[in-house]
Amino acid sequence: MTPCARGLGRSDGIITVMSVSSYRLAGMDCSAEEQIVRMTLSSIDGVEAVAVDLEMRTVTVTYDGDPLLIADVLDSLDMDMTCLEQPINASAGPDEALERRVLVIALVINAGLFIAEFAAGLISRSMGLLADSLDMLTDATVYTLSLVAVGGSSVEKRRLATASGFLQLGLAFVGLFEVGRRFLTGADAPDYGMMVAVSLVALAGNTVTILVLRRAKSPEAHFQASWIFTANDIKVNALVIASAIIVALTGNATADLLVGAAIFAIVANGARRILRLARS
Repeated sequence: MTPCARGLGRSDGIITVMSVSSYRLAGMDCSAEEQIVRMTLSSIDGVEAVAVDLEMRTVTVTYDGDPLLIADVLDSLDMDMTCLEQPINASAGPDEALERRVLVIALVINAGLFIAEFAAGLISRSMGLLADSLDMLTDATVYTLSLVAVGGSSVEKRRLATASGFLQLGLAFVGLFEVGRRFLTGADAPDYGMMVAVSLVALAGNTVTILVLRRAKSPEAHFQASWIFTANDIKVNALVIASAIIVALTGNATADLLVGAAIFAIVANGARRILRLARS
């Protein structure tokens, strides 16, 4: 039996025995990606339980079927999956009511930040802020999908994921087109003061979101670990702040356009993952 298939049982083609398998996902960096993993696995017939340790970047699955199928599904998420030799004794996740509450909080924060950053991006003429707002929209979409998945039907999840994925993919390509247009035609320097102020607010919002999500699953989750798990979003916020400083020093929009292009590419990849979830 391969390491992926180790656990409490296996499938011999006739009799299916419950199995427990653990995997490490090195590319699972934030709670939004954790929700994608949970929803993808929960949509598979025969999955009895999914336990995720975001700090250790591990997933433990209790499955009434062939664990090799679980490994294939996780590998398709492009999160650098490796199989662990022995299953992890993972604690159970939050109850459904608690999960709904924390997901609603996360959704409200991310949706609010999307609106604030999008408006600020238009006012300040910053492509970096506009792109970061779409990154917030991607996270908000994942939390919405998670709410649908908790007690909802897979059909509803797939419809919402498909619509949201194509919308965000379209917006990302429109953003990349606009960045290219501004490069070619020239663009006025954005309001760097507004860029810094709004990015700091977004940074605070990301931190609050991850704290709420982590503490809901583990009351002893500490602040340092929470910052590790917001690494991707914090890097995006830091990029926008850094570009604002360069804009202030140079007086031109080049740094903002480059950062905007990079974040739009991240958003497009997030939309791709959501569309993949719609097909699961």
